[in-house]
Amino acid sequence: MDLRVLGACPLDCPDTCSWEVTVKDGQAVALRGNRDHPFTRGALCVKVNRYLEHTRATDRILHPLKRVGPKGSGRFERISWDEALTTIADRLTAIVAEHGGEAIWPYQGTGTLGFIQGEGGLAGRRFWNVLGASYHDLNICSRAGNLGTSYVNGTAGGMDPETFALSRLILLWGTNTLTSGHHMWKFVQDARANGAHVVAIDPIRTRTAEQADEHLPIRPGTDGALALGLLNVVLEEGAEDRDYLENHTVGWDEFHAEILKYPPSRVAEITGLPEADIRALGLRLARTRPTAIRATMGVQRHEGGGAAMRVISCIPGVTGDWRHPGGGVSYSTSAHFPLHVDPRDDLLEKPVRTLTMTRLADSLDESVKCLWVYAANPLGSTSDQNRIREAMRREDLFTVVMEQFPTDTVDYADIVLPATMQTEHVDLHAGYGHMYVVWNEPAVEPQGECVSTTETFRRLARHMGLTEPSLYDSDLELAEQLLGGTPGITLERLRKEGWARLPVPDPFVPFSDGFPTPSGKLEFVSELAEAAGLPRVAGYVPSRTARTAAPGKLTLITPAQHTFLNTIFSNNPELLRRSKGPRVMVNPVDAEARGLTDGQLARVFNDNGEFSAYVEISERVRPGVVAAPKGHWPKLSPGGANPNAVVDERDADMGRGAVYHDNLVDIAPA
Repeated sequence: MDLRVLGACPLDCPDTCSWEVTVKDGQAVALRGNRDHPFTRGALCVKVNRYLEHTRATDRILHPLKRVGPKGSGRFERISWDEALTTIADRLTAIVAEHGGEAIWPYQGTGTLGFIQGEGGLAGRRFWNVLGASYHDLNICSRAGNLGTSYVNGTAGGMDPETFALSRLILLWGTNTLTSGHHMWKFVQDARANGAHVVAIDPIRTRTAEQADEHLPIRPGTDGALALGLLNVVLEEGAEDRDYLENHTVGWDEFHAEILKYPPSRVAEITGLPEADIRALGLRLARTRPTAIRATMGVQRHEGGGAAMRVISCIPGVTGDWRHPGGGVSYSTSAHFPLHVDPRDDLLEKPVRTLTMTRLADSLDESVKCLWVYAANPLGSTSDQNRIREAMRREDLFTVVMEQFPTDTVDYADIVLPATMQTEHVDLHAGYGHMYVVWNEPAVEPQGECVSTTETFRRLARHMGLTEPSLYDSDLELAEQLLGGTPGITLERLRKEGWARLPVPDPFVPFSDGFPTPSGKLEFVSELAEAAGLPRVAGYVPSRTARTAAPGKLTLITPAQHTFLNTIFSNNPELLRRSKGPRVMVNPVDAEARGLTDGQLARVFNDNGEFSAYVEISERVRPGVVAAPKGHWPKLSPGGANPNAVVDERDADMGRGAVYHDNLVDIAPA
């Protein structure tokens, strides 16, 4: 008899799909989206449809490994778990004794967003706190935008994406919904069926932009100026919601003055968009309620990224769209989830230093004696790839990598520990693009000698003789702690039903009872921002590439690949084939100026380094902009590098966020 096991996709995507695995004779034989889940509705993406195939891949790491060649060679021999744990325990003990716990950098990534096994619940943090390891600031993905949005609303949490079905005007701002979270498109389609107008604001004519009613190919890093320009038109029309401004916002006079600095004519010069298009969209915004804005992480990956999300978040405060179901801004729903994450910082004997994820090349110096990488592939995903590679060659750097596949990062490990995949362990998930808690029940036994993240740390704690009781909490005990009294959501219910909606109204209208800001209102002016050394009033901060005159240079952006999720799946033969290899999209004007032909291999380069990619000459990118989709493993790419070889290790304006879309390059035939 076939067994149906409910689970959840663990990957870094807003949709966090509920799925069901069919198990026959102890083997997972089929995977599909859960038809009963209101958001997933039975569908998975092109990537995750191949997940079971991926778990059985011939290159999966199934046993502990020890390095036997030079760092970077990828030469290993199989060892036992006992030898691996003994080696690790001895090295960690010696490092703590000689250099202190802060010489250990636990580098955790977003390979799984689980609250038990992954970054959602800071898996492993208790263990590291007992050792006194450095604090890992996991800021690489969305930090600048989170802060920018929070300075306005008091939280990054916004609209329930399901309420987009009620919208009359939808702005898809710097987000390629059909590639990076396609389930929301159903609700966009529902809105269109009722007459909604859909606008894509994106430097690239993406899959989503092609399906929208209108596409504005904005110059990268100028989104804040466009937001102000649209509001300038709203003011010209006298369409600001004066009652909402008076009763639910603070700082309007100062923000009003800022808007007046950005008439459509000036904004056209900044953004590279026709003034007529800016004015036309401003008129739509002025006249259409409710208006919904979907702005995700791509908007904020530049030097002015936090400011961009801050001013975009001000729009519904001016128009009063927060009054209406289907109105407002959706950046991330994760702040709405009441899960109780306790990193147990009380286990630290003293405060420890913070090491920032986006500054790996700068910070991986002689003070770091152990780098422990899990759910991350920094050599494939992190800025300034060449300097990271050089730092990881240090023979005195003890590197442990917990992984499923032999990534570029694995090649530099001293010890590799085989990690379970989602069908093989327990986990609890909360989407950042919907309002559901989702449970993952293991469907099958782990392959080979693979071990979950939590069990790995339990085993290592025992091997080191650590006595802190909380280090040995079971996965189900951790789940109970995370749920911690969430109304109506119990572990028993989740294990039976697979998911539960948060206890909020349906439809959900955020901030109907006020904003979680110091004033209790939407803040166009923020004392918290001012105290952090940022402008008091929300406004436009250009990216470096938007403000730098660099004749002959091109702005590089690195959008999501349709067939990969970050670097996950990019070793899957079929998905690799569908990706058509590393590509760089170049406008015909820029291609002609450089003697480039369609399909040829070219060098993309700047002072940081270079990578090779196949030229795709296309008007899908505007002149002056090139796009190289992220995700290819360097070692599977021509030249052994990917776009992160040319990306600066440099901070966004808020939260030290990454600047993947704020780099100048040139291109030449290879």
